[in-house]
Amino acid sequence: MDKNKSATILVVDDEERNVKLLETLLQADGYITMSASSGRDALAQASANPPDLILLDIMMPDLDGFDTTVLLKADPRTQAVPIIVITSLDDRQSKLRALEAGAEEFLSKPIDRADLKVRVRNLLRLKEYADFLANHNSILEKQVQQRTVQLKDAHGETILTLVRAAEHKDEETGHHVRRISHYCHELASALKMTAEFQEIIFLASPMHDIGKIGIPDHILFKPGPLNESEWKIMRTHSELGASILSNSTSPYTQMGCDIALNHHERWDGSGYPNGLKGEAIPVPARIMQICDVYDALRSQRPYKPAYDHARAMHIIRQGDGRVRPEHFDPDVLACFLQKADRFAAIYEQHDEAKPTPCVAQVLPPVS
Repeated sequence: MDKNKSATILVVDDEERNVKLLETLLQADGYITMSASSGRDALAQASANPPDLILLDIMMPDLDGFDTTVLLKADPRTQAVPIIVITSLDDRQSKLRALEAGAEEFLSKPIDRADLKVRVRNLLRLKEYADFLANHNSILEKQVQQRTVQLKDAHGETILTLVRAAEHKDEETGHHVRRISHYCHELASALKMTAEFQEIIFLASPMHDIGKIGIPDHILFKPGPLNESEWKIMRTHSELGASILSNSTSPYTQMGCDIALNHHERWDGSGYPNGLKGEAIPVPARIMQICDVYDALRSQRPYKPAYDHARAMHIIRQGDGRVRPEHFDPDVLACFLQKADRFAAIYEQHDEAKPTPCVAQVLPPVS
């Protein structure tokens, strides 16, 4: 059965007898009809319940068919509805004006039934095909979105596995990486980075110290200061981490690789492993660096006690010999200082003294 037979057609004409004639002809061919006596009435009806086709008279008071067509095609709810303009005007300019306004077809009065039937049928077939393509594209888009979510979930699972490995190596590291995620996300937001960047750095930043898996325990957990040879080995964790995360097509592990390699570089060039300076340091690593320093100051280490928020902020602002303000990107430092209260709140929320949730509870769902 022809699917067009159940199509709904809106007939628009200010003369009732013309409306009745067209409705009679269309209903005889099995179509459902609606009617409007003015352009404004047509706009209201079509936007509330879009028909499959509109037959529109040109010569109407107040809002003529040309202007009505323009408004119908400007409305997302009705712009896909084909329009046949019906007019007693027979000059070429009027027909061109109707087509330029957006009408798909035109008919001249008096209406020829056979001509009407063919044009209505053809436009409804085109509308049906356009609807099919739109629905098909919508289905494909949903499938792509679903696949994208699946891929992001897979990346997230890979990251969680690496983070769990760090937790088994050092429980203190487990708390540290949770806070780092939130610090980096907060700072990226303050720097007005894109939503995508913020999402990626949230999941990438926990991998910054993944290279410590390769550091011998007697160095990693040494209660006192490291000697020169031990410190040289400890520094290799940056390159070890980058090696673990390299050669990946995932944006999360790609950013994680950049962060792992460069988060100990300093703005003034005094960092390691490559002594990068200024803007040569990748932005994610610049964000990570100050977050890492703040958390290290707040946390107990074999070589130092935990400092409170006020002392950590004073050291970052003024320096203490090990940490100096010129180590940080000035723009990143300025945003960090503006968000100091949020950093304090994040530390308190994920303090080592509090119960430890699993990583999957801390990292947000990937969307």
